Amino acid sequence: MRTPHTAPRLRALAGVLLAASLALAGCGGADDTSGGSAKAASDSKAERAGTPGGTAGRGNGRTPHATPVLAPSAIIRTASLTLEVEDVPKALAAARTTAEEAGGFVGKETTSRDTDGHEHTRVVLRVPTERYDEVLTGLQGAGRVVDRTARAVDVSDQVVDVDSRIRSQRASVDRIRALMDKAAKLSDVVALEGELSSRQADLEALLARQASLKDRTGLATVTLSLSETPVRQADGTPGVTDALAGGWHVFVTMLRWIVLALGAALPFAALAVLLVLLWLRVVRPRLPHRAAPAPASATTALGPLPSARPAPDPAEETGRD
Repeated sequence: MRTPHTAPRLRALAGVLLAASLALAGCGGADDTSGGSAKAASDSKAERAGTPGGTAGRGNGRTPHATPVLAPSAIIRTASLTLEVEDVPKALAAARTTAEEAGGFVGKETTSRDTDGHEHTRVVLRVPTERYDEVLTGLQGAGRVVDRTARAVDVSDQVVDVDSRIRSQRASVDRIRALMDKAAKLSDVVALEGELSSRQADLEALLARQASLKDRTGLATVTLSLSETPVRQADGTPGVTDALAGGWHVFVTMLRWIVLALGAALPFAALAVLLVLLWLRVVRPRLPHRAAPAPASATTALGPLPSARPAPDPAEETGRD
């Protein structure tokens, strides 16, 4: 049972508790407002500065995606260069030095001499692609440029395709090996081994193609031809010298064919002569001789032939008259 003095005390205590709760709520709201303002300000500064701190401050736990870097193009570069030089061995040594200083090497070399004793050399140089233009420019300064051909082929699609197929083939080989580890029957093991051999062969072929593409794109090919004599260029109009050379060539060719024909007919001619000699010396003397035919005479079996009476002389006939 409450007394008259208890009710005022309870009302006073409730008022104090209500005031305290309102004060605490106001302080918490002020703290939240100040914290949110500080966070927004820090995010704004981070975005303006271009730093990744702005995104991390939002608390989403995700990192921004980096811009993908494109692979350099795979290009096969080839060139053919024909030079007229004064000294072929000296120019060849200079070309070899140029290629080796650029980090390349000499792939193939062929040297010959013509009927006049002039030397001709053809050499294949392999140089790094990044030094291709520099090497080509250096080689051109060794003599007079007669002919130059350059070609560049982009094989980036082939390189990407081969790389992708190699990754897929390797994954396929790994799956087959995993299945072989789990196989319990001998027939399954034999079938998986055959499939594994086939896929490994395909993988090795792809790896060989990848190595070939890497070699051809990493090293450019320069075919250099060196000559001491001027290289004749076709002008399409034959001259007197060309006509004489053509006629002489035809004459020599015809004479050669005649000699060949006589050589081919010589065994048959020798056989014919041998047969004729054999007939005259061996066969013919042994044949029986025929009797000579009797000469024709004026008599026959029936008797002598009647002779014609001579015609009368006209003078005699006149005298008789």
